[in-house]
Amino acid sequence: MIQDIRLQHFRSYKDDSFEFSPNVNIIVGPNASGKTNLLEAILVLARGSSYRARDAELIAFTEPWSRLDATVGEDIRTIKIMTEPSLQKTYEIEGRVFKRLTLQHSLPVVLFEPNHLTLLSGSPEVRRTYLDDLLEQTQPGYGVLRRQYKRTLAQRNSLLKKGYQVARPQMFAWDVRLSELAGSIVRARASLTDQLNGELPALYKKLSHSSTTVTLQYEHAWALEHYESNMLKQLESKLELDTLRGFTALGPHREDLLVHFDGHPADETASRGEARTLVLALKILELQQLEQARAQTPLLLLDDVFSELDGTRRKALTEYLESYQTFITTTDADVVVKHFTEIAQIIPISRG
Repeated sequence: MIQDIRLQHFRSYKDDSFEFSPNVNIIVGPNASGKTNLLEAILVLARGSSYRARDAELIAFTEPWSRLDATVGEDIRTIKIMTEPSLQKTYEIEGRVFKRLTLQHSLPVVLFEPNHLTLLSGSPEVRRTYLDDLLEQTQPGYGVLRRQYKRTLAQRNSLLKKGYQVARPQMFAWDVRLSELAGSIVRARASLTDQLNGELPALYKKLSHSSTTVTLQYEHAWALEHYESNMLKQLESKLELDTLRGFTALGPHREDLLVHFDGHPADETASRGEARTLVLALKILELQQLEQARAQTPLLLLDDVFSELDGTRRKALTEYLESYQTFITTTDADVVVKHFTEIAQIIPISRG
């Protein structure tokens, strides 16, 4: 549980402090008042980074540093971001200073924001990110694996842009490394998809009050047991084509998570309401997955999404909130408050 937080030179905040309830916290205020900035600060404290900005953008305009301090349980957690002499970020946890927030020292957290409602209609990258973010919070080492793959892919793409004659002599080592990393990523994504499939059909039926069967399928290019060798062969055979394109067209960065409703592609058959029920179900599963993997109760952050759900889905969501410390941003407190009783705390934000 986060008991309180102090924000100094963070986004729109100069020096402000807030105390939180262990249950539901409703952060209310007009647009551009700083509601999402406060939610973002909680996410940075928990996970080490923002979902919408680079570290330098978290520092208030014209200021050389930013700082967050929070009481988490019985401990004080501090994050400092400085621009001088160069951009750097440090974490102080239990009296120790770290340069990177490892899985061990992060707090499990689930974010639900408006862009997540486009999980079905959005690009494959949205669905890949959903899987990768959950894996990074539940599987030790996945965050490092994810970053290594991105760096190796960027190096390969940079080499491709130099043309076939330049790229060819240097490419084999990059192809081997990229294929090795890719195999680990794809197997992790496929395993997580199988786990979600074990719970999703029953949960969706409960939330939707329908008999529709929803299933997930991670679409990978090659068989899991031979992924590395097949990818390596394809990278080698498609090298000339990739140099013409200027980017790598094969691998986990091009794959997709497919959703089916009664065996039919959801992006072709699902209504807006069905799509939102599916996203709600996935977010609930995300909470459960995190709690099981980390043996800790996750924080739940709802950024201006409560009003996007109709009455039935709001009611379904609130049934799952009682055991989590929850932070909800909204421009209309009345929409949210009526779904809770004495467990909700109102936090007004009036800054323009």
